[in-house]
Amino acid sequence: MKAIGYKQSLPITNPESLIDVTLAQPIATGYDLLIKVSAIAVNPADYKVRLTMPPIDGEVKVIGWDAVGEVIAAGDKVSQFKPGDVVYYAGDITRPGSNAEYQLVDERLVGFKPKSLSHAEAAALPLTAITAWELLFEHLTIKQQSPGSTDKSNEVILVVGAAGGVGSIFVQIAKAITGATVIATASRASSSDWVKKLGADYVVDHTKPLTAQIEALNIGPVTHVASLNSTDAYFESYTEVLAPFGKIAMIDDPQALDVTKLKLKSLSLHWEFMFARSMFNAVDMDEQGRLLNRVADLVDQGYIQTTLGQHMGEINAANLRAAHQALEAGSAIGKIVLEGF
Repeated sequence: MKAIGYKQSLPITNPESLIDVTLAQPIATGYDLLIKVSAIAVNPADYKVRLTMPPIDGEVKVIGWDAVGEVIAAGDKVSQFKPGDVVYYAGDITRPGSNAEYQLVDERLVGFKPKSLSHAEAAALPLTAITAWELLFEHLTIKQQSPGSTDKSNEVILVVGAAGGVGSIFVQIAKAITGATVIATASRASSSDWVKKLGADYVVDHTKPLTAQIEALNIGPVTHVASLNSTDAYFESYTEVLAPFGKIAMIDDPQALDVTKLKLKSLSLHWEFMFARSMFNAVDMDEQGRLLNRVADLVDQGYIQTTLGQHMGEINAANLRAAHQALEAGSAIGKIVLEGF
């Protein structure tokens, strides 16, 4: 089968950083589905792994954790899917990824593709949807309500980095099934327009002091923060704007944080890593499959749209290198997607 991988961790400008290879097609056993991959998306996790996790000498490491495809075969323990089903998923960071024609994925991590989206549009969603869902409902414990409800809660969520992949779906889910007020951060006009389109109630500029901008909105204190990048740069501002017993949930990797600043307001800090369930074979690993099906329903009901920002062509090494380069530059709005081999 065709695949794209790497033999050593190299800068993305090096043509050997990602290479086209031919590998043996895997065989499904146990809970695994064999998926024929049709479309993929690229995430910061891809380049972070590429740069920090070199393969064993002589081996090729295949990465990629967002895909849509067709079930070709199923292991003997599979009960939720059958050959011919079209599915979407993020998978497991400890196993070969989706930058290949065929991939094995545990069925408990898989959902049915939203029927109303193309394969490319759906590929933009899984990893970020799982991350956003776990941020909202497991870490920040925001109250859920029925889709379309107009009831407002007293929850006020500040979303820092709202125009990126996770932020783009976080804002939509928050607006679709919670009553929270959403304050998004964006610094460019294009980013601001994007998050407003996705449903943000207010937009503030994260290149300027946050506290004064939020106070000027006159909507009361922030109760929750979703910190999607540069947590160390904004951490003190979070402790200023949050109400007592407020919650901060982050997904990035700050070098150091002074957590003693949380004590006076009894604030809590949470770290979201969507691969935790699959890495440690958690007893509730199937929660990810269930939430992907819930997101698919919300998409098909018209409450959530794809976060596809740029389609970069076929799935090959040259195009994947360009996608990694764009993500590393930090300028992408929405998700980068590739399709077909």
